Amino acid sequence: MYRAETRHWWYLGMAVITKTLLERRARLPRRLNILDAGCGTGAAMTSYLADYGDVTGVDLSPQALNFSRERHASRLACASALNLPLASASFDLVASFDVLCSCPRPGELQALREFHRALKPGGWLILRLPAYNWLRGRHDERVHIRQRFTSGQIKSLLRQSGFIAEHLSYANMLLFPLAAVKRTGERLLKIHSEASELSIHWTNEWFRRILTWEAPLVSGVGLPCGLSVFALARKPGAE
Repeated sequence: MYRAETRHWWYLGMAVITKTLLERRARLPRRLNILDAGCGTGAAMTSYLADYGDVTGVDLSPQALNFSRERHASRLACASALNLPLASASFDLVASFDVLCSCPRPGELQALREFHRALKPGGWLILRLPAYNWLRGRHDERVHIRQRFTSGQIKSLLRQSGFIAEHLSYANMLLFPLAAVKRTGERLLKIHSEASELSIHWTNEWFRRILTWEAPLVSGVGLPCGLSVFALARKPGAE
């Protein structure tokens, strides 16, 4: 994953979508105090999130944090998103990418309440999560995805944890039919492929372009279906 995050079409395309969402919907100023909750190997916190200010990364994996240090990240903490060792109302933006999907229920709600606590009044939250539980497959098991979400489920969780949901959209829509057929077929035929979905193929550049093309649609009218769901929410308070 450490190498894939800077080369694989999915990570590159999702970075474009994330930045487009923040630019067009949140219109954030620079020099913010940012939390990357579940920072993993640090690709987001040391690249596009760092464009907006000082980023603190939190992850439960010491190994992942070591990779973050190799990317020269310094503000790091080894902790769970369910119990952040951080002061209340101390961040302007919380980013969490494919983290809540790894929480055992009802951990996703507890994590969102922790994000809410850590944010300043008026602060922003951006989430990315895998979509549709019926799309669960072997890859999900390998990367410890316990559950997938619909946009409606995310909106409900945001409301329960005190957020105002400002924008929700699916992403990776154009590849959605292919993935749906592939994963449904694997499940019905009991095919257990061990091939990594993070390998680099000759299609890498084409798929990256597809996600880049989707970026203004995700941040604009929104997409009705896809393999991932994005949510942009705000903690009530100061404008």
